[in-house]
Amino acid sequence: MTATTYLFLACAGFFAGLVDSLAGGGGLISLPALLAAGVPPHIALGTNKVQSCLGTSVGVARYLKRRLITPSIAVPAAIAALVGSVGGARVALLIPSDKLMMLIPPLIIVVAVITFFRRQFGAEDHFTKASRRDRVMAVIVGGVIGFYDGFFGPGTGTFLVFLFVLIFKFGFLRANANAKLVNFGSNISALISFALAGKVMVLPALIMACCNIAGNYLGSGLAIKKGAALIKPVFGLVLAGLMIKILFFS
Repeated sequence: MTATTYLFLACAGFFAGLVDSLAGGGGLISLPALLAAGVPPHIALGTNKVQSCLGTSVGVARYLKRRLITPSIAVPAAIAALVGSVGGARVALLIPSDKLMMLIPPLIIVVAVITFFRRQFGAEDHFTKASRRDRVMAVIVGGVIGFYDGFFGPGTGTFLVFLFVLIFKFGFLRANANAKLVNFGSNISALISFALAGKVMVLPALIMACCNIAGNYLGSGLAIKKGAALIKPVFGLVLAGLMIKILFFS
């Protein structure tokens, strides 16, 4: 790779971290960048997981410090997501992902309609205390989204944010914070699998990770400061980007 290519990947890593920390969907930037740089698909996936995991960990740390992560919801969801992602990855070997891909555009439309036609959706945080039902739902949400992440992947963090607002009545800020921890859990198992298979390019991964960390740090700070007023519009842009990717570039 040339110096220009590394600079391109560094910029992609930064903006991926920035967007991901605000609304999920950073992979919509970083993964295409790796492919455009000529990295083979499976190695691009593995390399992307490295920079994504390291960057997300910084966002998680900032949200934990501000007490925006609810352990009673996020921890069981993260464990279920880790298990679900393993199952999803195994099923992906048996069933073509294009079968699932057909279901995603209608799902994105439903998410967008609920999010933007209900003006107060996610604007305020109405969560008080986790009930037994909430803990059960956290496991179900984590398992289902983890399975989706292992099987197909695009938009995992974005769908998590939406479900946390819809089911637990989180505001967008708290939903985004908790989604980061759950998404981190689902990514870990995939990262280990790719690393053990030798599907990681170390130098590009580390360069992108450093920049992704910077993007996550800046983005999580903006999210904490601006809240739903900033997160919700970015969430809409990520949904639009996800729809375009699936319809035209999959």
